[in-house]
Amino acid sequence: MSIPLVLTFDLGTQSGRAVLVDQSGNILYKVQKKYDTPYYSLKKNWAEQKPSFYWDIICKISLELKEMVGDLWNDIIAVTCTTIRDSNICLDKNCEPLRDMILWLDKRETDCDNPFPLVKKSLFKLVGMDQSALSQFRVSSCNWIRENEPGIWEQTYKFVMLSAYLTYRFSDRLVDSTANIIGHVPFNNKKRDWQKPNELTYCLFPVDKQKLCDLVEPGDLIGTITQKASDETGIPVGIPLIATGSDKGCETLGLSCTTPDKAALSFGTTATVQITTSKYVEPMMFFPAYPAVLREHYNPEIQIYRGYWLITWFKKEFASREVDQAKKLGLSPEDLLNARLKEVDPGCDGLILHPYFTPGLVMPDVKGSIIGLSDVHSKIHVYRAIIEGLNYSLRNGLLTLQRRSKTKIDSIYLAGGGSQSDDICQITANMFGIPVYRIQTHEASGLGSSMVAFVSLGVFKDYDEAISSMVHIKDEFLPDPSEFEFYDKIYHNIFTKVLSKLNPVYKKAKNIC
Repeated sequence: MSIPLVLTFDLGTQSGRAVLVDQSGNILYKVQKKYDTPYYSLKKNWAEQKPSFYWDIICKISLELKEMVGDLWNDIIAVTCTTIRDSNICLDKNCEPLRDMILWLDKRETDCDNPFPLVKKSLFKLVGMDQSALSQFRVSSCNWIRENEPGIWEQTYKFVMLSAYLTYRFSDRLVDSTANIIGHVPFNNKKRDWQKPNELTYCLFPVDKQKLCDLVEPGDLIGTITQKASDETGIPVGIPLIATGSDKGCETLGLSCTTPDKAALSFGTTATVQITTSKYVEPMMFFPAYPAVLREHYNPEIQIYRGYWLITWFKKEFASREVDQAKKLGLSPEDLLNARLKEVDPGCDGLILHPYFTPGLVMPDVKGSIIGLSDVHSKIHVYRAIIEGLNYSLRNGLLTLQRRSKTKIDSIYLAGGGSQSDDICQITANMFGIPVYRIQTHEASGLGSSMVAFVSLGVFKDYDEAISSMVHIKDEFLPDPSEFEFYDKIYHNIFTKVLSKLNPVYKKAKNIC
């Protein structure tokens, strides 16, 4: 007797995955392809990629998965796709890309110093968001293209996210889920719809509505797999394509974090802390909460832009020996490095790392820093300081979300590459002082995306029932009270204090270096 299966594609920054998921939350089969070149840079701080790159990855991993699973391929009842956010494509009238896509990692800026009408400029200044608004305008790819490639912008029929483009390749319909519209576009996050020109912040990303695609809600039937898509991916013609949401949003759902007392921590390329609320709560003033994959809910989020990317940086610059050794042993370099975390005491013998290697809109001048170095410190101290520095920053974000949502967060659920380490999970519990949980799979984003399809097609009556069947706590990490007390002192007396002292220095350095 056949069982219903969902085929989910999860396209991240570093790799693409295809997973076949059953209604008990089992990842029955998985194919992962790491990107040889995740992006290319024509200039410093640029990050671009060909849109066809991601579709080609989907085709390859889908065909490989089909070959692997045999007759189970016939039990697929739906397809879903979840992707990286804030990565934009200009399409012509035939839905062909006019230029390579600009990824979320891209940090190019426009040169415009005075882009807003006088009335809007005055209002921004009145509420204290004049500098934030200008920063948002400058880093928006739509504004950069309009300023630097006006011919491309003139030919642009639709300005879309990667998620919409892939939806088109699957179904021949150019639509996107409201839970995917996370980026520098004129979107009203609270109303889950495109902004009108008279709204206050429309001028930050002034894209005409006719250049924007139609929207659907998570769980809606987008369409079915076309013959062309079937020929390229091996997926049977006519299989339903169900709208879901962004990778982070699906991850939060996949971790079962559907109430504001449960925080989802993502230890991925970007590190994030996210909660789910039924009320619209801005994570910080003037920063929107994102539409959740769970309908009529929102995901306030705080992001550490260069999260576990710092581990990649560390391996490249400091751990060539461990990388070579890991190859010989058939392990990952992280396995060897994580095994040595216990060599360093909590607090890293006074070493503190601020993980702000790429500044954000809240702190546009900030830099990464390592302070407290002495002759006792080794590269493993630096490695552990990266883990602790990220957790201090995420704890700061969690406390902010807790304060603004007026809800006590009493448990943490982990996902992302860093969560695969028991040592990192235990360090996290000790630093946050609350229980940390890990579910049965590291593919939380794919799990959450597939869950949407099961609910949409009536396999489950609602998400509570889906979570009960599909999400299972595998590991619990309880905090050590004495270690939490120690970390708490460092957080309040050193980590937060140092950053406030360094900020004026960073501002001066920006004008000099």
